Amino acid sequence: MTVRILLAVLWPAFLVAGLAEGLLFSMFNPDDIQVFGVDVELSRMAAYTIGFFMLWGMCTMSGLLTAYVITGLRDPLMEPAQDDLRR
Repeated sequence: MTVRILLAVLWPAFLVAGLAEGLLFSMFNPDDIQVFGVDVELSRMAAYTIGFFMLWGMCTMSGLLTAYVITGLRDPLMEPAQDDLRR
């Protein structure tokens, strides 16, 4: 995978994760977060940070999957030689 493809995925994923976090935490209060019915003792900043990185990770995985499907992300060393294709 080239650095160019990676950056083309990470930057839009960062922007979308920022927007998604704003929408998510405008609807839900971080102080009311529960996991399996147990209150989670996190500060607001910790909840925002964890939420952002989880959303960024999900957006990044989506973008990488799209890049893989579109480009194939093939390693040039694994490509068959042109002589092999003529046989």
